[in-house]
Amino acid sequence: MEQSILDLIKKGESETLEFKETLKLDNEIGKTISAFSNTRGGIILIGVSDSGEIIGVTIGKNTIEELANYIKRNTDTKVYPSIKVEEAENKKIIFIEIQENKEKPVFFKNHAYKRVGKTSPEMSSSEIRKLAKESGEKVYWDSKICSEASLEDIDEEKVRWFLRKAKYERNFDVELETPVKEALERLKLIKNGKLTNAAILLFGKNPQKFFLQAETRCARFKGTEPLEFIDMKVFGEDIINQRDNAIEFVKEHIKLHAKIVGTEREETWEYPIEAIREGITNAICHRSYDVLSNVQIRIFDDRIEIWNPGTLPEGLTIEKLKGKHESILRNPLIGKCFFLIRFVEQWGTGTNRIIRETIAHGLPDPVFEDTKTSFILTFRKYLISDDLLMELNERQKKAVEYLIKHEKITNTRYQEINKISKQTATRELKELVDKKIFVKHGETGKGTYYTLFERAHKGLTKGSQESILINKKR
Repeated sequence: MEQSILDLIKKGESETLEFKETLKLDNEIGKTISAFSNTRGGIILIGVSDSGEIIGVTIGKNTIEELANYIKRNTDTKVYPSIKVEEAENKKIIFIEIQENKEKPVFFKNHAYKRVGKTSPEMSSSEIRKLAKESGEKVYWDSKICSEASLEDIDEEKVRWFLRKAKYERNFDVELETPVKEALERLKLIKNGKLTNAAILLFGKNPQKFFLQAETRCARFKGTEPLEFIDMKVFGEDIINQRDNAIEFVKEHIKLHAKIVGTEREETWEYPIEAIREGITNAICHRSYDVLSNVQIRIFDDRIEIWNPGTLPEGLTIEKLKGKHESILRNPLIGKCFFLIRFVEQWGTGTNRIIRETIAHGLPDPVFEDTKTSFILTFRKYLISDDLLMELNERQKKAVEYLIKHEKITNTRYQEINKISKQTATRELKELVDKKIFVKHGETGKGTYYTLFERAHKGLTKGSQESILINKKR
C-alpha cells in the first residue's frame, strides 16, 4: 500500500486529490469534504504538504473516531467518508476517501463548496439552487458527461468491433460502417453533444486518463491470506478488454483436470469457468465507478474472491440475489452495451446462474457478501488434507463424491452405492461424522440423513497442510 500512496502523492494535487499538512486545518478539511461530495468525490491525504513532502501526523487513541465525528457533526447532508491510516517513508498519513454524494448540495458549517481544479471555492446561491434541482433527478454515473473528453479519445476500431459483435449476437440494427459519432448517439453514449463516462470506459483509447479507478487488479496469492503474491497484474484499457484479460488471468492460475471417459478425453477446470466469467462481468458492469478503488480478483489456495467496489443497489439484498429478483442496473448504459454483445442478459438471473453452475461443478454454494463498501463473491473448494484422505476407504471416498453432487445421503443410499450391509454402512458413516467430514441430521429412523460438513456449516476447511480437491483425487 505504501507504494500506492507514494504513486498517488507523485501525481500532485488535482480535482480529486488534496494534501493537508495537519489535522489542525480542520475547517479546510471540512470545506474540501463538502467540495468533493458536491463534485466527483476525491481523496484527502493528511500529513502531506502542498508540494508533496511527506510530513506525517501523530495518531492518538481516538484521533480517527474524533475526525469521523467532526465530519459527521458539521456536514449536512451527513458525510461518512472512509478514513484509514497509511504509512509512507515510516510516517503515518491519514487517508480520507469521499464519494460524490447522491443528495446534494452537501454543506459544511452552513456553507456549500465545489471543486474547481485544485481549489474548493464556496458555491453561490444560484449554484446551490441548481445543484439541488439536479440532485433531485436520478442521474447515473455512467450517463454523466466526461467534460474533458472528445471524439479523438475514442478508439474507432473498438467501436467497429462492438458493432459487428452486437449485430451478430443481438441483431443490433445498425450499419457496420456507421460513423463513430452516429453509432455512439444510437447507443445513447453521447449526451448534449458530449461523450458520457460510459463511452470512455467502453471505447476510450485510454480510459484511465480520465478515471484512474477504472482498472481490474488481479493477483494469485501464496497460501490462504493476502500477504504474499505469486503473480499480479493490473489491467487498464477499456472495460471490455479488462473483462477478457481478467478471465484469462484466472485460467492461468487454476488447474485443468483431464480424465478419459470411454474413449474420449474430458477436461474440467478446477472452478466453473462460466460462473467465474459471470462474476467478473458483473463486477465490472455493476461496480460503483465513483468509488476510487479497483475491481479485484484474488486467487488463493482454497478460494477465488471477486471484489466489486460499492454496495448493493437499493432494493437488492443478499437473500434476493439467491432467488428470483429483478435486474437493477447501477450503470444502465454500460449494462445495455454489455447486453448487446451478450456479456449479460438483463433478466436478474446472473447470480442464479453463478449458484447453479458452481453447485453443478461439485463445489460449495458461492458466498455473497455486502460489506457496505464492497460486494464480494467467493468461490470455494471442498478441501481435505492428504493425511485425512488417506484414512478413508474407497467406499467412504465414493460417498464423499456422491455428496458433492447431491444435497444429502442416507444410510440406505450408502448401502446401495457400495453394496454393503447396514451394519457396515452405519459404522463407516459414523467414522465420517467423527472426522468432521459429514454432519448427521436426526437421531435414528427413516428421517436420518447426512450432509457434507462444509455445506452444512457454510465454512472453509483451513489448515497448515497442503490441501487437495477430494473429488479430483483418485
